[in-house]
Amino acid sequence: MGKIYPKEKIRDIGFIAHIDAGKTTTTERVLFYTGITHKIGIIDEGTTTMDWMVQERERGVTITSAATTCFWTPSYREKDPNYEHRINIIDTPGHIDFTAEVQRSLRVLDGAVVIFDGVAGVESQSETVWRQADKYKVPRMCFINKMDRMGVDYEKAFKSIKERLTPNALAVNIPIGAEGNFEGVIDLISMKAIYFEGEQGEIITLKEIPSDLVEKVEKYKKVFIEKIVEQDEKVLTEYLEEGKEPTAEKIREILRKATISGKIIPVFCGSSFRNKGIQPLLDGIVEYLPSPQDLPPVEGIHPKTEEKIVRHSDDNEPFSALVFKVANDPYVGSLSFFRVYSGVFKKGNYLLNASKSEQERIGRLLQMHSNRREELEEVRAGDIAATVGLKNTGTGDTLCDPSNPIILEQIEFPEPVISIKVEPQTKTDQEKMSLVLKKLSEEDPTFKAKSDQETSETVISGMGEFHLEILVDRMKREFNLNVKTGRPQVAYKETIKKAVESEGKYIRQSGGRGQYGHVLLRLEPLERGKGFEFADIIKGGAIPKEFIPAVEKGIREALERGILAGYPVSDVKVTLYDGSFHDVDSSDFAFKIAGSMAFQDGAKKADPVILEPIMKLEVVIPEKYLGDLTGDLSSKRGSIESIFDRGMTKVIEAKVPLAEMFGFATKIRSLTEGRGVFTMEFDHYKEVPFNIAQEIMGKAESKLEKES
Repeated sequence: MGKIYPKEKIRDIGFIAHIDAGKTTTTERVLFYTGITHKIGIIDEGTTTMDWMVQERERGVTITSAATTCFWTPSYREKDPNYEHRINIIDTPGHIDFTAEVQRSLRVLDGAVVIFDGVAGVESQSETVWRQADKYKVPRMCFINKMDRMGVDYEKAFKSIKERLTPNALAVNIPIGAEGNFEGVIDLISMKAIYFEGEQGEIITLKEIPSDLVEKVEKYKKVFIEKIVEQDEKVLTEYLEEGKEPTAEKIREILRKATISGKIIPVFCGSSFRNKGIQPLLDGIVEYLPSPQDLPPVEGIHPKTEEKIVRHSDDNEPFSALVFKVANDPYVGSLSFFRVYSGVFKKGNYLLNASKSEQERIGRLLQMHSNRREELEEVRAGDIAATVGLKNTGTGDTLCDPSNPIILEQIEFPEPVISIKVEPQTKTDQEKMSLVLKKLSEEDPTFKAKSDQETSETVISGMGEFHLEILVDRMKREFNLNVKTGRPQVAYKETIKKAVESEGKYIRQSGGRGQYGHVLLRLEPLERGKGFEFADIIKGGAIPKEFIPAVEKGIREALERGILAGYPVSDVKVTLYDGSFHDVDSSDFAFKIAGSMAFQDGAKKADPVILEPIMKLEVVIPEKYLGDLTGDLSSKRGSIESIFDRGMTKVIEAKVPLAEMFGFATKIRSLTEGRGVFTMEFDHYKEVPFNIAQEIMGKAESKLEKES
C-alpha cells in the first residue's frame, strides 16, 4: 500500500483546451518533471504516455480522457519534504466531437488548467470548455503555451482571455522574450527571472530581471499587487495607508483563496515543447488549485425517499463515489473509472450501485497511469481510481456503502447529431456486431446504436464525422469487426408547436379474455432542448397505479417512431389526466397501446414540425479568401455572427445547419489552397424551413415505399 496523503495535499485536476493548444505535450512534461516518466514523450513520434490508443498516436490528438497520478513539491520549497503533494491528473480531448470526455472529466475534477496557444489566444473550443467548467463551478488556472512559436503575442493572448472569457484573469508570470528568443519567465511574486537549463529544462535557475524588462515588469507587478490586496481588507488598508506590500507567503495565501472562489484566475506562460515554464505551472497547481477539502461537500439524494444528503470529503463518512468513465482495456477487460467523494473502501467487499439498485463486488482496485496500472488495497475520499469487471455499472452511476445509499448528481450528455448506417461484412461480423456496439455505447454516452428489426439495418449516431470515423476504426482494430458504412445522415428531430388534448382507446373482444385500455392525454410543447417529460395527475383511481408505467412506455415508443418523417420526437410534455379501465380485461399491453395511440393522434393535431441541428462554426483563413468563404457560408443557409482578426488571419464565427456542412473540409481546402482550418460544434436545434421539411418528408415516404 502506497503512502496515504492528507486531503489538503491532494489535487484532482485536469488539462482542458482547444485542439492543438499543446495539452498532451504539457501533460507529458508534467509527468517527466514529477519523475513518473524518465523520457519525454513526443506527439509527432507517437511516444506520448497519455495518448495510448493507436488512433490517438496516429492522428496526434487525444480521444479518451486518460488518468494518471504524480507527486510534486513546489520548486521553492524543496528543503521541506513534508510539502510533497499528490496530483491526480485527467488529460482530456480538445476535439469538439469528444465533448462528452471533457464533460465527464470536469464533473469529477476539483480544479482545471486551461491551456491556450500563444499565437491563437482564445479559440472556439476554448470558450466551450470554459463554459463547461463554469457549469460545474471548477476553479481554474490558465497557461499560455507555445511562447516559442513564430507570430506569438503574449499580450494579445492574455487580452483575449480577459475579454472573451473572464475579467478576473491575472498574470502570475510573464515571458522573457518570444519566438526563437523565448528564454524563460519572470515570477511576479518573487520578482526573479526563472531560466530552465540542462538538456530537458530540468534545472531551474533564478536570476535578476533583465534591465530591458524592468519597466514592463513593474507595470505588471502594480496590476498584480492591486488585484491581490483587493481580496483582503486588512492587507488593502496596510497597502493604501502605509504603502506596505504583502509578503510572498501572504500573496500565495490570498491568491489561493481567490482562485478557489473564482475571484482570480492565475495566468502562467511557457513553451511545453521547449521544456520551459512547466515547473512554475506545477507550483501553481499545488499552491492555488483546491484540495478535495477546499470545496463544498457533495450533494445527493436518497434513492428511496429522495431526501437530500450531504457528503463531506472525509474518510470517516460513509463511502460514496461517482463512475465517470467506462473503458475497454485490452488486458483487463472493462475498466470503470471513479472519483471517491467520501469514506474509505477496501477491495474484496461489496458496494451498492444506487443508480441501478444492484450490488457489485469490487475484486480489484487500480491506480491508473494512462494505460499502465498499479494494484491498490483501498481507496479514500479524494482518490481517482479504477476497478474491473463491473457488470451493471455505467457512466454517471453512483457506487456507495450499501447501508448508507446515496445517488450523486448525474452527468448530462448532449444528444448525437449525425448518423451513419453500418453493415457487417461477414456472418462472423454480424454475430459479433451487437456485442461490440454495446461495449462502445457503454464507454461513450454520446454514441448511440439502433437496429431496425424490419429492415435489419443498424444505424450508429455520434457528435460529428470525426467521432464516427474513430469509432468505426476502433471496431476494426480493437474488436476485429469489419463493417461497411453508408453516407453520413443528419439526426433530425420532430416536435409540436401547440398544446392539444387527445384520447386513446384500445378495446378488443374476441372470445375469452379481451383487452381494455383507455387514456386521456394533454400534449404541450417544451422549451428547446428539454427532451421529454411525463406527468401523471390521475385522480380517484380512474386508471390503477400499476398501469401508469405501461402508458408511459407506450408514449415513449411512439416518440421514437416520430410523426412526420420517422424522426424521434423531443421537447414535449405529456400529462396523463384521465382514462378508464376494466376489472378483467385491462392489462399493461392494452394501456401501452392506448398510450401510444393517444400520443400519435394528438401529435398530428399539434402542429408537428421537423427540427435540424444548427452548428457553431469557427473558420480561420487568410484575408484574401474572406469574400469567397462568406459567400459559400451564405449559400449554406449560414448566418455570420462575427468576423475579426487573429494575428495575420481572419476568423469567421457563424451558425450553419449541419445538413449543409458535409464535405466542407474538402471545400475549405480547395477554396483556401489548403490554408484554411475550421472547428464545428453542435449549438442548438431549430425548425427546418418549409421547403426543406417537404423534401425530408418526401424522402421518408419513398424509403417506406421501397421497404414495403
